[in-house]
Amino acid sequence: MSTVVLTDVSKNIASDHASIQSIGGVTATLHTLQGGRRQGVQLLELSNSRFQVSIIPTRGMGLWKARLDDLPVGWESPVKDGPVNPSFVNQAALGGLGWLEGFDEMMVRCGLTQNGPPSPVTEPFAIGLHGLIANRPAHFLAVHEEADRLIVEGHVDETCLFGMNLRLVTRITLLKDSTRLEVEDEIINMGNGMADLQLLYHWNFGRPWLDGGAQFVSPAVEVIPRDKIAARGVNSYDIYDEPMVGYHEQAFFFKLKGEPDSNKTTVMLRNDAGNKGLALRFDLDQLPYFTLWKNTAGYQNGYVTGLEPATNFPNPKPFEKTQGRVIQLMPGARHLAVSSLEVLPEKGDVDRVQHEIDRIRNGTKPFVHHEPVAPYAVV
Repeated sequence: MSTVVLTDVSKNIASDHASIQSIGGVTATLHTLQGGRRQGVQLLELSNSRFQVSIIPTRGMGLWKARLDDLPVGWESPVKDGPVNPSFVNQAALGGLGWLEGFDEMMVRCGLTQNGPPSPVTEPFAIGLHGLIANRPAHFLAVHEEADRLIVEGHVDETCLFGMNLRLVTRITLLKDSTRLEVEDEIINMGNGMADLQLLYHWNFGRPWLDGGAQFVSPAVEVIPRDKIAARGVNSYDIYDEPMVGYHEQAFFFKLKGEPDSNKTTVMLRNDAGNKGLALRFDLDQLPYFTLWKNTAGYQNGYVTGLEPATNFPNPKPFEKTQGRVIQLMPGARHLAVSSLEVLPEKGDVDRVQHEIDRIRNGTKPFVHHEPVAPYAVV
């Protein structure tokens, strides 16, 4: 395996542009955006013969948009001038909701020390919505070349004096001729004391995967509405509406079933016709909690759904601590989280994943709570 280092702050290496190609034809192209709030943002385009994904080293190694053949994968955010440079995102603004000013990614990580709503009692500092990691740039970026794949490695630190000292090491892999992308993350406690860890993957999708009648398919064991608003839609938690101006977001918490030998699971978003879909796979030992976010608002306001595997539910951090859902990392300890996205462009692909989920489900019917209940939701 050969390696090209594109950024290494410790060695004063910082590339603006680069192009790398594996023997098998997988390419990685780095370029720097100019103008508006995207000024100075780096994009690394990872591509094989069919599938392309844009990685944002400047925004916590998030995944901005993807495309399979002529099909866009992602969503249309009201943030039209992105990807937004974190220097233009004041996370303390809007009552701690300033994170939303830069939110337009297909996949954005929430964390690392907090991933829920703003919490003024977070120790030792108040942290806004969904944490800090998505607005921290990578200080190390490299591309590893193998014959049939490229692996993009990025390091992003969430550190401050008297506070957190965590590092995200991510490896994003694309194989030749594949419609699947793998994200492998290690979170490392680099400090001398215990560290809180909360990590949530906010995978976000809109048209053409999301439409009226689209369905969320999962091996659910339990489904819990996050709040009273979500409770109104719990009877159709797995079915999506057409765009509706004035729609108020709804979120549902899940207990999912995994494979009996590995505890790995699969969920899917499929369109109404059942001829297009997206499959998300992850390990319930690493990411045991799952949230489904539905925001079927008008197109211009963000017609989108979020599939969100996590180490916890995105409740206020103090509540999650009382429920034992905040990971405590020893000094030097690591938490591994691996997930993959597969694009399903044909009905046969959707049917294949449906059979996969049915096999994991093995006849299990989900117990659907009609009101928020503890210990899952704040009541």
